[in-house]
Amino acid sequence: MAQTPIKPYFQETAEKMRRERQREIYRRYQVFGLLLVAAAILVWGLFHTHPNWIFPPGWWRL
Repeated sequence: MAQTPIKPYFQETAEKMRRERQREIYRRYQVFGLLLVAAAILVWGLFHTHPNWIFPPGWWRL
């Protein structure tokens, strides 16, 4: 049976803080990536639609 060694308290808390920081960075990149995908879908939709649906005639006079 494998035994897990008991780590010192400061080492254990340092590892826990490091994992939490890595998780925050991962979440930040994940949100940024999702925003990029959403922006790409929006831009693709705008470029592949009929121009008169986005800018109807006389839209600048509103």
